[in-house]
Amino acid sequence: MTLHLDLLRHGETELGGGLRGSLDDALTAQGWAQMRAAVAVAGPWDRLVSSPLQRCRLFAEELAAQLGLPLSYEPHLQELHFGEWEGRSAAQLMKTDEAGLGQFWSDPYGFTPPGGEPVEAFSARVLAAIERLHAAHAGERVLLISHGGVMRLLLARARGLPREQLLQVEAANGSLFALAVEADGVLREPA
Repeated sequence: MTLHLDLLRHGETELGGGLRGSLDDALTAQGWAQMRAAVAVAGPWDRLVSSPLQRCRLFAEELAAQLGLPLSYEPHLQELHFGEWEGRSAAQLMKTDEAGLGQFWSDPYGFTPPGGEPVEAFSARVLAAIERLHAAHAGERVLLISHGGVMRLLLARARGLPREQLLQVEAANGSLFALAVEADGVLREPA
């Protein structure tokens, strides 16, 4: 059976831009508006699953209460941890670690930010969480409220992109995408 998985990226955060990773930033009023607009004409869903970080969790709690749906938290669907790069913008890193940033952008699987989570490990934890969601909720339509890195990873796999193109996948704040997760783990974007 197929799991119908809608992916919603959190909206704009108070500290904005840069590599937020594990930082637990709050949404701005604009961020709340982006997320509300994205789901206004979407659904219906059987349940919601959210990253436990507040930029996802607080909106998920509001939406679950409005729709009367069950909500669970999945810590393995949190953003990539960027180590020493957490909270820094690309512009800042260009001044302090231009070579490392260039390596990361050209081959995120081959270069890990200092003290950060390897993308290979990030990929393994995210895909394992998606497998668990499929096992528990196949046949349902689930809204997953998560992060740009999680969405890029899942969309890149669904699109059959090479690993080096991971960071080229667009996933703007408040964007909503649909995926089908098959029993064999194959991800695809519905036509």
